[in-house]
Amino acid sequence: MAKESGLGMSVAIDDSGGTARTISNDITSLDWATPREVSDITGMDKSAFERLLLLADFTVSNSGVFNDASNMSHAVFATVPSTSVARTTTITISGQVLACEAFYSDYALSRGAGGELTWTAPGALSGGAVPTWA
Repeated sequence: MAKESGLGMSVAIDDSGGTARTISNDITSLDWATPREVSDITGMDKSAFERLLLLADFTVSNSGVFNDASNMSHAVFATVPSTSVARTTTITISGQVLACEAFYSDYALSRGAGGELTWTAPGALSGGAVPTWA
């Protein structure tokens, strides 16, 4: 496989009813991470660190442009403050798919001095399943 850009990626996030909505066109910036906790188990008899890998995690931070068209970003995130449901989040790039269940904890809107209306929506792993690229 060759090196590639992030152009042409797709992002789908469930609305509160559990229906996947592809909102890639509304997203202007996306950061995600799949970190692992690490436990330092170094004994006094060691001269270098000794560690164990622990739980896996997933976090995502989406930013985008307000779009209240049917089934687009506002419809997906407007229910974040009023519902407590995990939402399948699927990131697809170059045929590689990372999908997991995430809780979204905020849907923050911002109106800039120039008139732009943008949003951010952070999410975190919810279901205990290890996020795995497929």
